[in-house]
Amino acid sequence: MLRNVSRTGRLTATVALGTTLALTLAACNRDTGTGGEGGDGGAADGASVTLSLSTLNNPFFVDVRDGAQSAADELGIELEVVDAQNDSTAEANQVANSVTGGAEGLIINPVDSDAAGAGIGPAVQADLPVVAVDRAVNGAEVDSLVSSDNVAGGKQAADALAAAIGEKGEVIVLQGVAGTSASRDRGEGFAEGIAAYPDIEVVATQTANFDRAEALDVATNLLQSHPDAVGVFAENDEMALGAVQALGDRAGDDVSVVGFDGTDDALAAVQEGTMVATIAQQPVELGKQAVEVMSQVLAGESVDAEIPVPVETVTSDNVADFVK
Repeated sequence: MLRNVSRTGRLTATVALGTTLALTLAACNRDTGTGGEGGDGGAADGASVTLSLSTLNNPFFVDVRDGAQSAADELGIELEVVDAQNDSTAEANQVANSVTGGAEGLIINPVDSDAAGAGIGPAVQADLPVVAVDRAVNGAEVDSLVSSDNVAGGKQAADALAAAIGEKGEVIVLQGVAGTSASRDRGEGFAEGIAAYPDIEVVATQTANFDRAEALDVATNLLQSHPDAVGVFAENDEMALGAVQALGDRAGDDVSVVGFDGTDDALAAVQEGTMVATIAQQPVELGKQAVEVMSQVLAGESVDAEIPVPVETVTSDNVADFVK
């Protein structure tokens, strides 16, 4: 659910919030600047914003953090980063602590989209602006969602896997954390995309919670149960790399693996031929835009309710364009 969305799909931070922030900044004797220095200046300059990430054990979210920090430094925002370590209870506690600690805005990448609705309650009750990044927050009002088009990316993954296996054969799907919008949307897109190939059958679908080690175990078991499988779609690169480990020498030869994120390790695997493709997001750009949107909301500006960041299919043909 998105807060204060007009018929044009846009929303505006309330005057009361802007007034409160201005008084708070004045009381703290912060220099808000005139817009000539410290990024855009204005109400956001010097504001304290919490970035709540689902986990920093995944390099994708390390990139999100780095992009957010870069934008915060440019805009003069004080960014506090907290790591929920994939624990929704820890996430809720961190959000509550940030509110009582004086945060003026919350950017959240939720562990679980459904659980996050209640988890951000203290921020919503305190009338703090909330921006979701990469994953939606269900059951609560937020000011904007900055995310990749995961449904489209799932369809792209289906097309890439179908091309790699000659549009026929059995495939396995490794799902992410149940309840996350990223897992749901990528799975939905893949299911829609793969349905266009009548000679491809999804023979097994199981969660590995976006985790490489867990995916190694899950993929090992599923491949033993389905020895004729010729393809694996993993809803993130960490799980795809776990599947590659499970396959050993078969990866890229007997079985094609497609991931999602475009992490450095996945790009290296595409170059090596052990993965046939990854759907590259732009995690640095996600973090950067989330902070920029928060800055606009704090300054009382209108922002889009949903801000899509493009994704791109990366194969051996174009992987050199993505390697840092």
